Amino acid sequence: MEFLTTSEAADYLRLGERKLYELVTTGAIPCTKVTGKWLFPRHELDLWVLSGLARPAGMLIAEPPPVVGGSQDELLDWSLRESGSGLGSMSEGSARGLERLQRDEVMAVAMHFHSLDADGNLAAEANATVLRDAPDLHDALLVAFARREQGLVLPPGNPKRLRGLSDVLALGARMAMRQQGTGAQMLLDVLLKRAGASTRDLRRIEMPALTGPDLAEIVRAGQADCGIATRASARSAGLDFVPLVWENFDLAMRQRSYFRPAMQGLIRFLGEKRLLQRAEELTGYDPSPAGQIRFAA
Repeated sequence: MEFLTTSEAADYLRLGERKLYELVTTGAIPCTKVTGKWLFPRHELDLWVLSGLARPAGMLIAEPPPVVGGSQDELLDWSLRESGSGLGSMSEGSARGLERLQRDEVMAVAMHFHSLDADGNLAAEANATVLRDAPDLHDALLVAFARREQGLVLPPGNPKRLRGLSDVLALGARMAMRQQGTGAQMLLDVLLKRAGASTRDLRRIEMPALTGPDLAEIVRAGQADCGIATRASARSAGLDFVPLVWENFDLAMRQRSYFRPAMQGLIRFLGEKRLLQRAEELTGYDPSPAGQIRFAA
């Protein structure tokens, strides 16, 4: 990421340095202070300018509601409450959330897509790829929230001694499922494909769980021997956990939404120490990338 000095940023924006300092003082412009000097990320300055773009009345775009759609996540839910951003949540899965973002029915979508690359490995940038290829999102922006640990959620003591999907397949363990379009179900599909299997080879619990905590409750109630969810979901339900992968859990939005007060309230909160502390309490999170822009259309 390229950073500009105060004088460079003033020249770039065609502003006087005094006016630029006024914007810094009021927190109205993206910047950071390093060893006593203000630095301005050039890319975010571009987004800041675009966010205030004036349009004729016939080109006005309706603002989406202050809602984060997509995937459910315990750390995100907590952050929405604690940040005071005023953002609500609508947990329907990554794919459904992305569809709502395309229709401007949500301000952002929490997503964790999964696919295999040409070598048969889990694609590292699946979220960015999906966002780049999505129709009607030519102004998309992807902001990192955290990395999360996904794995097998198991009854206390792991009575069937399951160590991975190969054991689930070999022993015919009952597996709780998530609905199609959720990141967890995509992860299961690609891991099975990599193993030369499919969901048809599983002993499935047919009624899908709507969220990770819902799946954990199915396992806790003894209705399934396992399922895929986050370590945080397993811990909250008092269940055992066998890790499978670390994944990128990101927030996608339109560039014009990035500087809206509600979204900025959340973005600022991502830099607070409280987020790191809460992530450690929940377990299974790496919040070090929080707030980083991972892709811009």
